[in-house]
Amino acid sequence: MRILFAGGGTGGHLYPGLAIARALRRLDATIDPFFIGALRGIERRVLPATDFKFELLDLHPLYRAQPWLNWRTAKGAFGAWRSIARNVRAERPACVVGTGGYASGVALGYATVHGIPIAIQEQNSFPGLTTRFFSRYARQIHTGFPEASRHLSPGKRTQIFDTGNPIEPPPSPRPDRAAARREWGFPAEDGRVMLVYGGSQGSKAINDAVARWLSESPMNDLYVLWATGERTYQEFAGLESERVRIRAYFPLIEDAYSAADFALTRGGAMATAELCAWGIPPIVVPLPTAAADHQTANAKALAAAGAAEFIPQSELTAARLDASVRALISDPKLLAERSAAASRRSRPDAAMDIARHILSMVDLKEIRE
Repeated sequence: MRILFAGGGTGGHLYPGLAIARALRRLDATIDPFFIGALRGIERRVLPATDFKFELLDLHPLYRAQPWLNWRTAKGAFGAWRSIARNVRAERPACVVGTGGYASGVALGYATVHGIPIAIQEQNSFPGLTTRFFSRYARQIHTGFPEASRHLSPGKRTQIFDTGNPIEPPPSPRPDRAAARREWGFPAEDGRVMLVYGGSQGSKAINDAVARWLSESPMNDLYVLWATGERTYQEFAGLESERVRIRAYFPLIEDAYSAADFALTRGGAMATAELCAWGIPPIVVPLPTAAADHQTANAKALAAAGAAEFIPQSELTAARLDASVRALISDPKLLAERSAAASRRSRPDAAMDIARHILSMVDLKEIRE
């Protein structure tokens, strides 16, 4: 049974689809996931390394700041429509799963016109344009943040599930924290460990603030795991010390999660979902240029739930960061409360829950042959 996945452009839209596809395969080995993505997106590097079938198309986002370039969007959409039609004629999918981003819109549109059931997984607390438009046509919508549902316009047949974001869940049992600290060369028990992670590409704004803060406000009871991103790694690598471990990125992010007590991070939906699943409360500095400022919406939602602190990038100074970190390491009760609140927001089994709902939808036998 083929299930078509449409989404990508960025990892935040691609990885949820991969997690759901793997969960579907675990539940039913006959499922044949097929991915539609963009030639210019991250999927061009990620999908060839998977065992899933895929096709990359000349898809483009809406050029909001350069509207005269939207001819590329229109041309790409027209060509993609024909390619999707060819794929559907070869093997009609049981449903189309959209995970957002400009790579998903054309496939969801084709499915809507041709009576193929659609399910949408929305990662952010403020849904993207594609999700908001197609919510009225979807059979199922799976939200990463419960706050997203208030911005949707579901149809009469639409079911909305607060499933959380599909991530790779923490292992069970959890890795031993003392052992994880020792692997980084930190004491097994003393002090706190802070994870600094600005996303897959890193964050220059966060890196600059952390560099100033470490030089101005050393703390004897704090240890830092800091991923700078590859582009700026050489600029900050010289700040490594016995208390600060600096890497371009963490090949196995679980090694960092296992040792961390709290984090400084961007407001991406998948990164914050992973932190919550591990019970790691973040200090969130959203990327201010994110589409529709959705990272700020995510940060505010987590802060309102008591799971995070929200700091706008414009207010991220060494002094502000120092105050936020000192509050956490000097008040074990505050850190424990935030950690518990983060855990309450987590949905480590989201991928499996979404997969079960999708299989239930397919089993309704409402697909037009």
